[in-house]
Amino acid sequence: METIYGIKELTRKIHYPVATIGMFDGVHRGHQKIIECVRYNALQKRGESVVITFDRHPKNIIENRPHSFITSLEHRLKLFEHFGVNHTIVLGFDQKLAQMTAEDFIREILVSWLNVKCIVLGFNCHFGKGREGNIALVRSLADKYGFEVYGCSPVIYQGQVISSTAIRKAILKGELEIAEGMLGRPVSILGTVVKKSGRGRTLGYPTANLNLHHEVRPPRGVYGTRIRW
Repeated sequence: METIYGIKELTRKIHYPVATIGMFDGVHRGHQKIIECVRYNALQKRGESVVITFDRHPKNIIENRPHSFITSLEHRLKLFEHFGVNHTIVLGFDQKLAQMTAEDFIREILVSWLNVKCIVLGFNCHFGKGREGNIALVRSLADKYGFEVYGCSPVIYQGQVISSTAIRKAILKGELEIAEGMLGRPVSILGTVVKKSGRGRTLGYPTANLNLHHEVRPPRGVYGTRIRW
């Protein structure tokens, strides 16, 4: 997977870009459905799949308050690659981007820069100033700018629409089975091993201390885990 940071000259033209937009925090089963739709349409048109995401949550800028992620940016990138995305474009979310209207975003970034041919959006996707951009607006602009549009319906788990908010709440409560059912995989945390006192080694139980990079975590306790490095 190629990762592109910011709007800059592309090293090569992306052929028939089929794109989606969003934070995709958790890359849960609803997000996976969107990504699969992007990949399917790209394959049908012999094009390339593109995910457009952001380095920070809009709430960090618009509401000026911190936001904990289920999956950090680096974690999301690993998951996008795992699910077969060809290109991920990471946009820096700042005040300038926050003030850009949805149509300006479509015209300047998706059409003029990316030359998008097909856009796939989730049922509750919002973007642009005041969250005015949604599936209905994008469909209304499709003929004007010359692209196709597909919408994805929600994915339901135990009678509830799967969402990043619901998963975040489940993890914080320690309801990991519910979170895993919505994620479609075990709850995972991407961290960096940091050196501590080494007390566990002296007791015969070597441990690894992790910097969790602001990812949400379950309540304090003892959990069985698997580690990949």
